[in-house]
Amino acid sequence: MSTILDKIIAQKKIEIEQKKQIISQSELENSEYFGKPTHSLFEALSNKIGIIAEIKRCSPSKNIINNDFPAELGEERTKFVQNLAKGYADASAIGLSILTDKNFFSGDDSDVIDARKVTNIPILRKEFIIDEYQIWEAKAMGADVILLIASCLTISKTKYLAQKATDLGLEVLLEVHTKEEINFIDANTELVGVNNRNLHTFEININNSLKLVEEIPNEVIKISESGLNSLSDLHLLIEVGFRGFLMGESFMKTENPAAALQKITKRI
Repeated sequence: MSTILDKIIAQKKIEIEQKKQIISQSELENSEYFGKPTHSLFEALSNKIGIIAEIKRCSPSKNIINNDFPAELGEERTKFVQNLAKGYADASAIGLSILTDKNFFSGDDSDVIDARKVTNIPILRKEFIIDEYQIWEAKAMGADVILLIASCLTISKTKYLAQKATDLGLEVLLEVHTKEEINFIDANTELVGVNNRNLHTFEININNSLKLVEEIPNEVIKISESGLNSLSDLHLLIEVGFRGFLMGESFMKTENPAAALQKITKRI
């Protein structure tokens, strides 16, 4: 029986081939952002513990999270994304995480482009990356960091994609969920996120971060992802060595996500 992750990856393979027919990998290099320097999330988190705030309209497990987030591309959606990106930056977000998967998360590449125009804090393109073409896309749209999900890849493919990203000047956030996936870490994955959500079942347990933190090398930046809803959660995780927190739904489900973020950043 196929899981949600299996379905996402199957769709992603189709989507990538379709995109390659529209614009080639080499043509992506003509983007205004492709030759520009990136903003380092690693440096930001080395200097300060912080929150990577997520711009996320919906998910397979929660459906629509924020009803004010326009579904259709256009001026209203651009305005919403840009206002949220600026609001998050003003509320001291250390970075932004922006979903670009269209079919399962109602994201779009244009959301990264729109956010990039109004903020200089690091942007993570949150996507199910399985092909180097998607790394070129990330650079072309103005992202600074890509996500590599160990559950979607082999060790060799992860290292290959991480090297490609590094060669383009992008940073890599490697997402792990099990002890076995710690073996995916290498010199090009200086940011390691522990996902508290099981991508096969979508169940959440923040004890996963507590369980895996000691397995992660001390020289990398440790980030806890998903299911973080309270200041006490963050303080507990800070004590054991986490410096970054990827948070989305707890902000996006409120009427004012930036204000919800501000309440937490003031007290970290």
